[in-house]
Amino acid sequence: MISLTKRLKSEKSLNDTKKDISRVSIRDKLLIKEVQEMEQNLPRDCTVRFEDPNRLHDFLVCISPDEGLYTGGVFIFHVKVPLDYNMSPPEVKCLTKLWHPNINEDGEICLSLLRQNSVDGHGWAPTRRIKDVVWGLYSLFDDLLNFDDPLNLEAAEHFQADQLGFKSKVRDYIDKYAKG
Repeated sequence: MISLTKRLKSEKSLNDTKKDISRVSIRDKLLIKEVQEMEQNLPRDCTVRFEDPNRLHDFLVCISPDEGLYTGGVFIFHVKVPLDYNMSPPEVKCLTKLWHPNINEDGEICLSLLRQNSVDGHGWAPTRRIKDVVWGLYSLFDDLLNFDDPLNLEAAEHFQADQLGFKSKVRDYIDKYAKG
């Protein structure tokens, strides 16, 4: 009885590993095409860096806006694509500390595209691609800068109360944490 239980557990573990391998290979097949497409369609102030070229599901996005509040800063985002991609969105964290209404000081990001279920209807869908995520992150420094639905409430309130003080604090953060 004990050896049967061990054997069943061992077989279950082996089957789980096989399932994970097939899921990884489906994700990786998608990513091979998507990474090529993404690299051909990057915003002008954006680069992507793969620490390990064999791990297309784990990479960094560097954004250096050349206009707007965040000009002169280099902002780095860590992107991890889950095993169940493209049914689930990538996980993204901002590694650069910045003063932003849609990015908190822990690096969490408020972007509809990164949510499985979004109230505004712009959340993740299997038709989305990695390039959409990169463009969404890029837009956080321009088009999608949103003070009305903030993640960092303190930053949004600061902007509404004192725009010059907000801009000054953004510059201080860039000088301290985001200089290239």
